[in-house]
Amino acid sequence: MAGRINDEDIALVRERVRIDEIIGDHVALRNAGGGSLKGLCPFHDEKTPSFHVTPARGFFHCFGCGEGGDAITFVQKINNLTFTEAIQFLADRTGVQLRIVEDGSARPGLPPGLRVRILEANAAAAEFFAGQLLSPDALVARQFLDGRGFDRTAAEHFGVGYAPRGGRDLHRHLNQKGFSDEVLRQAGLVRDNGWDFFQGRLLWPIRDSGSSTLGFGGRRLFDDDRLPAKYINTPETPVYKKSQVLYGLDLARQPIGKKHQAVVVEGYTDVMAAHLSGVDTAVASCGTAFGDDHGRLLQRLMGNHDAFNGEVIFTFDGDAAGQKAALKVFDGDRNFIAQTYVAIEPRGLDPCDLRLQHGDAAVRELVARRVPLYRFVMSNVITGFDLDRADGRLAALRAAAPLVSSIRDSSLVNGYARELSTMIGMDLDEVRAELSRASRRRIEEPPARPATAPGPTGEGDAGPALVSAIPMPDPRDRRLEVERTTLKLMLQQPLLFDDAWNGVQPDHFAHPAYRLVARAVTAEPYSGQRWTDELLERIEDEQVDQLVVELLVEPVVVTPDEDYAASYSARLQLVHVTRQINDLKSRLQRTNPLEHESEHKRMFSQLLTLETQRKHLQQASLGAL
Repeated sequence: MAGRINDEDIALVRERVRIDEIIGDHVALRNAGGGSLKGLCPFHDEKTPSFHVTPARGFFHCFGCGEGGDAITFVQKINNLTFTEAIQFLADRTGVQLRIVEDGSARPGLPPGLRVRILEANAAAAEFFAGQLLSPDALVARQFLDGRGFDRTAAEHFGVGYAPRGGRDLHRHLNQKGFSDEVLRQAGLVRDNGWDFFQGRLLWPIRDSGSSTLGFGGRRLFDDDRLPAKYINTPETPVYKKSQVLYGLDLARQPIGKKHQAVVVEGYTDVMAAHLSGVDTAVASCGTAFGDDHGRLLQRLMGNHDAFNGEVIFTFDGDAAGQKAALKVFDGDRNFIAQTYVAIEPRGLDPCDLRLQHGDAAVRELVARRVPLYRFVMSNVITGFDLDRADGRLAALRAAAPLVSSIRDSSLVNGYARELSTMIGMDLDEVRAELSRASRRRIEEPPARPATAPGPTGEGDAGPALVSAIPMPDPRDRRLEVERTTLKLMLQQPLLFDDAWNGVQPDHFAHPAYRLVARAVTAEPYSGQRWTDELLERIEDEQVDQLVVELLVEPVVVTPDEDYAASYSARLQLVHVTRQINDLKSRLQRTNPLEHESEHKRMFSQLLTLETQRKHLQQASLGAL
């Protein structure tokens, strides 16, 4: 979708959507009291419900794994969608027609329900194609599958189908199912002249992580096929963007999330072979090279809060083409949060052929023998130089040094320096000196513009989320209980506070994350329905945003009133004043009253004032005990 979604339309979607209905499609929710619902978290395995939803505030949070957000966030995470796609999905549910802002003017987007209708047409087409695989006309397709080691059970598991050669069979079938020609054209199933897009081809349904069929990949079977390409894919549609889809994602989604691993292979049959061999994290790009959007797609599945959380393994042949592909991946490796590896089959066999010739265990072993991408690329760079000559060794070192110095995990650099020293045949100190020079050059170069997290209109989708520099508080830390509860009250029940937030100030919070939230809360008085959204926009830190959501959803142990809020405000200030008193007493002890008489008197007077404040706050805070 070019342009951005109109802000008013996004606000209207937020207003109309019912988060309990959206989440209820995936999670069995039950009443947890206090206007909260709870159930088993869909994002991690658990036996005791820790997933809470508060419909009145429109947020969810899991106290087990930390996932949280609003209805849009939930749709993004559960279906692996971008912000824009999630808004489109919810607009269909709520009957909102989105307007697209481009060059300062707004134009209508997809009519409400069209995206859903396209997905329904694709699902019906997938069912039709799967049924046709059993027809007499599909004998060649079945022979193709059998020749690659896939039986009927495997075909059914992956939804493999066959497009008849008649040319209009699918068109007629879907018309009879009630799908209009316009929907079929928009879905890429039928051409403008009415002919089926796929004819006489073996087909693989390409699904998203939520198992919705987005499009198809078709393999040429007959010599008289008018399209010479061995493989063709669904054209770009409102739901199918080849740079953003991965074949096998519907089956690999959960294993990728659990194992924090994704194996990227090159074709549909390779995905099938890998899964049947026990490598259930395998996916493949569809009709295009693996790119940045694909990498970000895998990041979202593996989780991106830890810079070294998970691994992406690429399978390449050991030939020149495989080396070239590995170098291309390395160029984009900074877009991956996971560690990146390559699995090389020296005989040039892809996973499908490897399984055919050597069995399932050989495919598993291929993945297990993975080597770090940096090491593979470094080896290939060095082989281009004459290491028997001193100038060749120096040139090889200078070519490889930037690769090693760019490794994200600094603890690995020393190990790679030793490897590089051995591979080239140079003194380790010389190698380290060159690595230092390469590192300085890299730092002095103007940094690339960092990718951004999704904004309120979906602009900037796809940048890897930056890890927050602010440490997150432990919700079980009893020393911070007063800070946490006060913030929960301010966020959940702002009307219980006066316009000055009962005197609560950001400096009253000792923990930096709580202090940042308090600064955002107290920056503006409570303004009604959009207040929470504006608050999150002011923070501009992804992990602190998640903390806000957590505090919005976390239950308060009693039903609060104004007295309860006032007493907790006083307790917070009491803790702050007590810290000040203790600090001041420590300074007084270190100050000589004879040498620094005036300073000592000033601090003693300040201490008396603070002690008076403490007595008042102790009395005011009794209601919270």
